Amino acid sequence: MNPKDDPGKMRVSFDLDEVLFVNPATHKTEKELAFPFNRIYKERLRLGTPDLINTLQKMGYEVWVYTSSFRTENYIKLLFRHYGVRFDGIVNGTRHLKEVQQGRSQILPQKVPNRYRISLHVDDEAVICSYGREFGFDAYQLDAQDDDWKEKIIAKAGEVKKKWERTRK
Repeated sequence: MNPKDDPGKMRVSFDLDEVLFVNPATHKTEKELAFPFNRIYKERLRLGTPDLINTLQKMGYEVWVYTSSFRTENYIKLLFRHYGVRFDGIVNGTRHLKEVQQGRSQILPQKVPNRYRISLHVDDEAVICSYGREFGFDAYQLDAQDDDWKEKIIAKAGEVKKKWERTRK
């Protein structure tokens, strides 16, 4: 078992595109990274992302990225380190294809969070969120600008954790 893999902690995962990475023309964003990092990492973080992730971790949750993009784990780790964030796990498109799809002829959804013991997944796509019941995970759909998004996700994580703790007894 990975030393970071603590079965006593509930996992929350976030999609990247349109959830943590947003368009500054339509969403409030964190301050752009300073030169030269803003040339390497062009993505802009939704305002409050570092605070939310760090708060969830202080509350005892593991926080993961689960994205269908093919950005490398290293790229994702380094970008978020500039904002003071360290994820407990990262699943990108490459890892998903290798570990979940595994060459099956039946095409699985582009994200199956429960495969990684993720109990709550935050995504912008309704179809991904709708797979939760079928595949055994809770989802929170987030897409539009929402000034209260952090509080809503913390509340949803609390609801899911109560259910998660009941299943562990």
